[in-house]
Amino acid sequence: MIRVSMPLHLRTLANVDGEVLLEVAVPVTTNSILDALEAKFPMLCGTVRDHVTRERRPRVRFFAVQEDITHDSPDAPLPAAIANGDTPFMIVGAISGG
Repeated sequence: MIRVSMPLHLRTLANVDGEVLLEVAVPVTTNSILDALEAKFPMLCGTVRDHVTRERRPRVRFFAVQEDITHDSPDAPLPAAIANGDTPFMIVGAISGG
């Protein structure tokens, strides 16, 4: 099981509390996790990725094993710690301001 951590506004929209557990076939990639997330919680479609292009929304970032993988290929295999569920895949809203 893959563990996914999301910001509060996405958890509220999905009506979940805490991390989400997903079944994802190997190889586990950012796109495969997001596909499984959107399949389980259709109300999240379009919030993390664009509906049509499937590109990441500008103010959304991804972290795996404490590393920012936002600009890595979304089809690149993720670390074993994510695939094994030892560490959550994190979807984070970018923080901006002065």
